[in-house]
Amino acid sequence: MVTLTVAGALVLYVRGLARGAVRGFWRNAAFFTGLGLMYAVTQTQYDYYAQYVFFIHRLQHLVLHHLAAMLIVLANPLPALAAGTPATLRDRVVRPVWRSRPVQLVYRGIQHPLVAATLFVGLIYFWLMPAVHFDAMLSRDLYALMNWSMAVDGLLFWWLALDPRAPGPGHYSLGFGKRCLMLAAVAFPQILLGAYIVISGPGIYEIYEVCGRPWPISAETDQTIGGALTWIPSAMMSVVGMVIVLAFWQRHEGATQPAKPSGARAGVQGG
Repeated sequence: MVTLTVAGALVLYVRGLARGAVRGFWRNAAFFTGLGLMYAVTQTQYDYYAQYVFFIHRLQHLVLHHLAAMLIVLANPLPALAAGTPATLRDRVVRPVWRSRPVQLVYRGIQHPLVAATLFVGLIYFWLMPAVHFDAMLSRDLYALMNWSMAVDGLLFWWLALDPRAPGPGHYSLGFGKRCLMLAAVAFPQILLGAYIVISGPGIYEIYEVCGRPWPISAETDQTIGGALTWIPSAMMSVVGMVIVLAFWQRHEGATQPAKPSGARAGVQGG
């Protein structure tokens, strides 16, 4: 399923580029890198290690929920994906379904900043509850659901946070200041969770002891590294997100600020 989704997105994106969707080098690089990272951490040998080593698992979710999702969102791939979708499918299926009232109500509901922030942090806490985590790592279906939920929620959250458009008619977009507050709000619970995992004694996640690790590493070291990954890089991603939002905000303010008349400037210079 992941392979088909990644391959489908790749084909549509490349078709969109071939059909004239104008993209910059860095946006293309961000999309291909983000998509490649999602594939690499779920469909290669890396996924095997993520099932047996806690810190490898945490790095996997850091990629799915934070880094790869952010890169894909920064690429703003929707125009290229839309251009690459067959016209009949796009006009008769995708657009009518997307514009339908139930879909829009659900989308606006989960993209409310309080709901989006709660889901973003809540999923991390939920899947790291020891009992839930134990079951998810033993069940193929739950394991797949866990990874899918992290990837999809990451894309939704970062799209809300890093949408380059300012609020306006015709689209749902959050104000730049509210985005910064939302990004700050999701950082602190991740810091607390990561710190708790680091300072707690080993044995919180017994599943890795039950199944065995593929190389010699103590449970304490594994848990400490995993907690640090939950704590530091996750919080830093919020800081990076806020810097990007502030850049969008500054660019928007510069674009909307009226320019001084050239004649007035000339008069000042002449005086």
